[in-house]
Order: sequence, then structure tokens, then C-alpha cells
Amino acid sequence: MAMEAEVIAPVSKGGSRGCCKSGPGYATPLAAMSGPSEKLIYVTAVYNGTGREKPDYLATVDVDPNSPTYSSVIHRLPMPFVGDELHHSGWNSCSSCHGDASADRRYLVLPSLVSGRIYAIDTKADPRAPSLYKYVDPKEIAEKTGLAYPHTAHCLASGEIMVSCLGDEEGNAKGNGFLLLDSDFNIKTRWEKEGHSPLFGYDFWYQPRHKTMISTSWGAPKAFTKGFDLQDVADGLYGSHLHVYTWPGGEMKQLIDLGETGLLPLEIRYLHDPSKDTGFVGGALSSNMIRFFKNSDDTWSHEASVVIYVKPLKVENWFLPEMPGLITDFLISLDDRFMYFVNWLHGDIRQYNIEDPKNPVLTGQIWVGGLLQKGSPVKAVREDGSTYQFDVPQIKGKSLRGGPQMIQLSLDGKRLYATNSLFSAWDRQFYPELMDKGSHIIQIDVDTEKGGLSINPDFFVDFGDEPDGPALAHEMRYPGGDCTSDIWI
Repeated sequence: MAMEAEVIAPVSKGGSRGCCKSGPGYATPLAAMSGPSEKLIYVTAVYNGTGREKPDYLATVDVDPNSPTYSSVIHRLPMPFVGDELHHSGWNSCSSCHGDASADRRYLVLPSLVSGRIYAIDTKADPRAPSLYKYVDPKEIAEKTGLAYPHTAHCLASGEIMVSCLGDEEGNAKGNGFLLLDSDFNIKTRWEKEGHSPLFGYDFWYQPRHKTMISTSWGAPKAFTKGFDLQDVADGLYGSHLHVYTWPGGEMKQLIDLGETGLLPLEIRYLHDPSKDTGFVGGALSSNMIRFFKNSDDTWSHEASVVIYVKPLKVENWFLPEMPGLITDFLISLDDRFMYFVNWLHGDIRQYNIEDPKNPVLTGQIWVGGLLQKGSPVKAVREDGSTYQFDVPQIKGKSLRGGPQMIQLSLDGKRLYATNSLFSAWDRQFYPELMDKGSHIIQIDVDTEKGGLSINPDFFVDFGDEPDGPALAHEMRYPGGDCTSDIWI
């Protein structure tokens, strides 16, 4: 299925950069915390892999508690093709362009992990009903750069857009790298210097004051698109490395091997304060949070022992004798006080105080799904052989399905949103009920004084009730930016 994308409006090329007039976003992370409360969230919703021959779409969700359509999908923008697997998203401009009066946070960038298309969605003309501006064809990307399987998109202060790509057209990790698009989504080149591609691709974050970009590792697309197989880890088809690049030069200056403590390092976040030289990365399979930092000689290191370790649980009625937490997403509040992460398999969301980044302190934990919730055939086993499961509440009379996966935090840090779909092939493998019942979004109220998490009983967006059938909800973005898409320079 295909159709031509109508060009809605040209991207403003702008005039000269204004040093005194503000551009998109906020001058500092702390200024962002004083921004307006979120009214809308854009959510990628997936049909690819569910057996429904429908295009993926961008859902607009009303999150204004004073609105009559609160906690519901108010608009759906279907993509013009079937089989995309919309996954992560980013903006054409963010707070890294705050000093550029000509820049405009208008276009949401939607890379399609499976098809390789990259969509540009106009959110400015009507924020409640975004429209398709244009898309970048995967064949053109492959012909000009050799890249495929686009994943993470970040705007750059230059007005360009950088997208990590996880492999080549055949799904080999060795072909991965970073795609540069100009401000009108035209293909420019690969960002990294020739011969400096990462071993495996996934997420990345740049910190200009330290002239560094660091990227993480998932695996070879030909492995992860089939579902997860431990043998693929043993066969070297998944990563355990951080790739340290010069910024903006694109030369890999270090390859940090996280070893067994950092298997499948997925999301990476620096502290938001651009002067800070420390951050965290989540090792999904090993279920560790690892701190990294800059040394006095400008090299980078990671903590010899992990700062947070989620112990695997002994289980019965599962395909392995032990179950990892599987940390698949995390974020840091804009004031760098709290870290939040999810355990997709265990089913909990955690809050840690990280004011001392070397010594995180658990301040909140809540169970909102997972394979070990009461009623599941899978049970955790204690040392004495007795079994247990976790209480997971219903919301609006609905049982929580799957496990918490992607999270997004309000600017003021008081509301945490969570979806429960990871990737359709993995959803089908670990949480097959999502194929028939769909995903959902929940909202967690956050205590930012003493710490603590509690479910908002009035918020539940059920993607099992969608007009074209149950869909899988993944990443969330606010029109005004958020703590996982905005980078300060």
C-alpha cells in the first residue's frame, strides 16, 4: 500500500541566527520545569506484526484533566504505508536551537524501524490533528548512505537532524551508523567518519560542552526482528559496548566494553545540566544501571561496579529458570534529582534519588503489570521453595496488560506516563495477549519532595478499543518538548 505524501508547508529556512531572540524550547533545563503543563501527548501506535493489515499511526492523546476528552485518543494520523513499525521519535528542533530565532519546533520525526522510512509530521498547523509533511524513502537512504533500520532521532543546533540506523538493508549490524538530514529532511550524508561505525547501533546522546557523543548497542536487525533468542547473544549478534565519539567531528575515540554487566545497553542519558560530565546507561538483559563519566585526561570510563542492580528472580512456568527485570527505558528529571526506570518483564517502575550520582537511593516503586502479576501462570520462587506474585491494581475496571515499557515525564516532574509495548516481535513472544487486547497508557503521580509513586485512577488510555482493532502504543512526545528529546548546549 502506498500513496504520495502531500507537502503541506515548506520548512522555514530562517534568516540569520538571533543571539537575543529565543528559539524553540527553553534556555535551561530548570527553566523548562516552569513551562506549561502538558495538554497533549503524541504516541506512536503500531499495527505491524499484529496480523492486522493496517498502517501504523500517530495518536494524539488528550492529557488535560480539565478537558471533556481527557484520557482518550482524539486524533489518529495513519501513515501511507503498511509494515513500518513506528518506534522512537524526535523533533526537527529542540532546546539545542533555543538561541536560534529562525528555528521552529514544528515537525515530529518518526523513523520506521522495520520499513526504514522516516516521516516528518507537521504538528504546528493543528497540534490536535497533526498532518503528514513528507517522508524519506528507505531505498534512497540505502543508495546514498548504505543505512537502514532507523531508530533514534535527535535535532542538532545546526538545524540538521541526526538519526541512528541499526544496520544495512540485509539486517547486518556491520552496516549501521548515523544518518544526517538537513532541515527539510533531505539526505545529506553519514555523520560518522568512514571506518568509525559503531559495532551495534541503538540510542545516542551528545554533550557539546564536553565535545562528546556516546552511542549504545542493541543488536543485529536480522536477529532482533525475529524475536529474542539467547543463542543470538552467545553468537555475538547483540552488543555490550558504548561508542565514544568526538562531537561534532564523528571520530570514534573510545570503545567501552561493558561486558557481562552491560548486556544490551539500550537507552543512554547524560544529566541534563550541559556542564555535567556524567550520565547513565541501562543494560537491558543484565538489568543494570551503569554510570559513565569523564576522566581528567578527557577519556571516558564507566563505574567498575554497577550503581543499580535488579536481581533476576527465580521463577517457575517460564522458559528460563531465572527472569531478568529487563530495563528497557529510563529517564532523568530535568533538575537531575530523580531517575525513573522500568522492568518490562518483572512489571515495576522505580524512582531513585540521584543527587549523588554515585549512590542512587530507591525512593519509589510501583507494580503496574509484568509476567509475575497475580493471575499469571508464571510465579517467582523464594529460597525456601515457596512462590509469590505481585499485586497489580486495575484502572477504571481494566486489568493492566504486558509490562511497563516506554516512559515520559512531565516538565515539572510530577506526572509519569507509561506505555507497555516494546517491539511487535518481542511483544508477541513475551506478552502475546497484547496482540489481541492491545496496549495502554497509564499515568503515575510522582512525589517530588520525599519521593514516591502512585497510580492516577482517572487516567487510562486503552489501545485495545481502537477503531481498526487493538494497537501497540510505544513512545510519547509532548508538542513543547520533554526530558528525553531536548538537549541543552
